[in-house]
Parts: sequence; C-alpha cells; structure tokens
Amino acid sequence: MTTTEVENFPGFPEGITGPDLMDRMRRQAERWGAELFQEDVEFIDVKSRPFTIRSSEREVKCSSLIIATGATAKRLRLPREDEFWSRGISACAICDGASPLFKGQILAVVGGGDTATEEAVYLTKYARHVHLLVRRDQLRASKAMQDSKGQMSGILLKRLDTGEETVLEVRGLFYGIGHTPNSQLLEGQVELNPSGYIWVKEGTAKTSVEGVFAAGDVQDQEWRQAVTAAGSGCVAALSVERYLVANDLLIEFHQPVAEEVKKELSDKDVDMGFDISLTKHRVCVLKLYHESPRLICVLYTSPTCGPCRTLKPILSKVIDEFDQNVHFVEIDIEEDPEIAEAAGVMGTPCVQFFKNKEMLRTVSGVKMKKEYKEFIEANK
Repeated sequence: MTTTEVENFPGFPEGITGPDLMDRMRRQAERWGAELFQEDVEFIDVKSRPFTIRSSEREVKCSSLIIATGATAKRLRLPREDEFWSRGISACAICDGASPLFKGQILAVVGGGDTATEEAVYLTKYARHVHLLVRRDQLRASKAMQDSKGQMSGILLKRLDTGEETVLEVRGLFYGIGHTPNSQLLEGQVELNPSGYIWVKEGTAKTSVEGVFAAGDVQDQEWRQAVTAAGSGCVAALSVERYLVANDLLIEFHQPVAEEVKKELSDKDVDMGFDISLTKHRVCVLKLYHESPRLICVLYTSPTCGPCRTLKPILSKVIDEFDQNVHFVEIDIEEDPEIAEAAGVMGTPCVQFFKNKEMLRTVSGVKMKKEYKEFIEANK
C-alpha cells in the first residue's frame, strides 16, 4: 500500500502503483462476496477457542485466523527527530514527497537497500536534488534499483572512516532503513522469531497455534515483495479452507447482491457549488472558514498515497456519525498546492481541524478511529 510503481507484479506489463493494485484486489474480493471492515483491531485472543478479534466497533469469534498486519518503517532515533517528524523528517516518500513545501528543494534519503533507492528515485519527481546517504561503502539495493533514474534546514553528517563532520543543507530527510513487523497483538500467543516476525513452518502459512496462519510482511523477513506477499496470502487462504473442512467447521455463506453505492457528494457539491448546510464539500475551505460556525475537518491527500486511501473511508465514517456538527473537506495537494502550502502541510495523509477561524489541531498520518471521534466530540 505504501509502494509507488510496482513493476514486478504479474499481469501489469506497464506497471501499476501500489495503491491502485490494492484497490483492484479489494474490488475483486468484494465481487466474490468478501465483507471488508476498515476498523482498528485492538485485541486478539488465540489462546482459547473460538478465537476472539475485537475492533473499535465489533467483536468477532472465529475458528481460524490469518494474520497479515505487515510491518512499520523503522526510525533512526536521531537528536530532535521527534521535533521534526512530519515537519521535514518522514519514513514515506510517496506520502510526503508531493508536499508543495518540498517542491524544488534539496532532499536526502538515508539507507542503502531497495526501500531507500525506491524512495530516492520517487523524490526526483519533485526535488531539485536528492542525496542518498549510505552507511556502508556500497549499496545493498538490487542492481535494477541502483540503475533507476519550523522546518528543518539541514542534517549533521559524520564520516565513519575519518570522523569528519559536515552539514548537509536539505529541507527534508526520508528514512529507508527497513521495517519492524506489526506482531505486537500476538506477542506471547504465537511464536515469533528474534526480530519479532511471526514464525511459520517452512513452505506453509502455519504458525505455532493450530488454526492461526500468517501471510505477507509480518512473517517474511527476507523477500518482502508484493508478489511473494500475494502468494503467501493465497497459501494462507487455502490453508484456512483445508483446516475448516478437516475439522468440520466450514460454513458456506452466500453474499447478497450489493446495492449501488450512493454518491457521497451532491451534484451541487461536485459542480463546485457551495451549500453551507452540507456536511461534505470539495475545496471550499475558505468559505467554510469564514462563514460556518461548525467544526471543519480538512483531509489533505495525494494520488500516490496509500495510507490516504486507508484513512479516507475511516474518517468519512466518523464524519457521518456527527453529520450536522462538522464539515468535511478533502484537498488533493497536487491539484491545490497553494492551499496545502498555506496550511503548512508537509505530508499526507494530514488532517486539520478548524473552528471559529482558528486551527485547533493538525494530525499527521493514520491514527486510531477513536482518536478522531474523541476530538470531534470534544470540539463539535
């Protein structure tokens, strides 16, 4: 979901972006009856049967479970890193690189593997110059990647061989130093390797707990490719089916034909008209800012931002719960860079809340659904 151009997935000779590939997979699953819920899973219990999964909105009991929680980008823990996080330092070039504040600037990427080189190549679309900072004396990236084409003001570098210190003047620093598996909810319940990845029996998706399977980057410390993640997902799905059949637990379910999805925006709103009584709008932030007494929620996105596509339905659902108490506006920072620049947005997704001509809060990245709900409830 946070990969830019995917060039090595079968069936797409011209390549495809990571978010677009995920959207196609989602639509295909829904076509065959899959029900998808975008919620925050807060608790998993695989010590007792049936297994329990509890989200922010529901509790589900199941006889089998596939864990595919992926991995989170690592941080360097540099001095002042927290101060400049999302204000110049980032671990996602495709989320933050399109920010107008980075356009034409000098940027740096730290790392020597495929992650770092992919980030650096992507940033060349926006930056004047991109530095790739490598700790070793050579790149670890694949040959294909090596051959590819306020705010912080600089970073202090120290050469490992001579100890010489220099200041590299850059406006942004992007991390490409690997990932940490999102296996925290399973700690103490399934076997993990020393790096925190879920252990699976070689050649299978089986974990140390019968009926629990793992797929994708949360169990793959070595390959970490879209096609290998998809393959492991297929193995896990078939393994679940076999497990349920073998234990006489399989129940067939036929999904009713889905109704046509209603448009979120009225024709008047799509045509860029302005009706202050509506909840969801496009662009008209300034009119709302000056004329509406409601809380205004502005979501800044970019076309290549995978997390934006994850956050949008979650945030939209929250907004629906409050309806007449809040306005919701989505801004594409590539279509409207002036608005994003004026708001000081340095990456996507980014959510800003306004009320009575005052900005109350900025939230960068994807947060738990309850965090947005609690803030709106307190300020509506």
